[in-house]
Amino acid sequence: MEAQDGVRREEIDHLFLTNTTSRPRSALVEKLGRLGIETVESKIVTPPFAANRWLQENVDGPVALFLAEKAVEEFSGVKIANPMHDGPVAAVVIGDYSECWSFDELNRAFRLLMTEPTPKLIALGMTRYWHAGDGLRLDTAPFVVALQHASGVEPIVLGKPAQPFFEMALAELGTHATATWMIGDDVRSDVGGAQRTGLRGVLVRTGKFRPGDLELAVTPDAVLDSVANLPSWWVASAKS
Repeated sequence: MEAQDGVRREEIDHLFLTNTTSRPRSALVEKLGRLGIETVESKIVTPPFAANRWLQENVDGPVALFLAEKAVEEFSGVKIANPMHDGPVAAVVIGDYSECWSFDELNRAFRLLMTEPTPKLIALGMTRYWHAGDGLRLDTAPFVVALQHASGVEPIVLGKPAQPFFEMALAELGTHATATWMIGDDVRSDVGGAQRTGLRGVLVRTGKFRPGDLELAVTPDAVLDSVANLPSWWVASAKS
């Protein structure tokens, strides 16, 4: 891919930051490879990866997962509650559960949050929707907000646009926010979240981008027609 070749040519250290919670990082490596983008798991930061690390450091007890079965392998370091378990649990984790959501499943998550002692509510990102092959689909945030409203439990967000997620990525890179750029197609989660953490944000006019995004409260530091324009833009920016 032209953009990745340019990043390597300019020796720009980078990570792939994604709110994908439906598959493990190993699957993302394979998917990117099919697109001609060669990378390794250590170059990908996802909410399940971040959540697994956080849970190991902060909770003691079983964890209820509401996310795609393929992503469960990212939680090898924690005790996973059986889906038939009615509580108590140490945490309720909400990710991309897609067609598995039903009233019964949403109510099961709610009931777990209402047990004592109150479990943590972990949101794997707060993206409102995403662009699937058949069009726009609801993402994690709408379900988290519903559970928060019903239970009164404030979510701990481990994904874009939350500051701790970007801070974890900075730690993985070993860099400072002021020396780092975030490039993405979501003006709120990618650009806005990054800017609130001190990074600069570049919006690309592809993927889930909509013209109205440029009229929102978030003002990107730069706007590109495509990520393919990144190398030439980077060189031009360095000279200016």
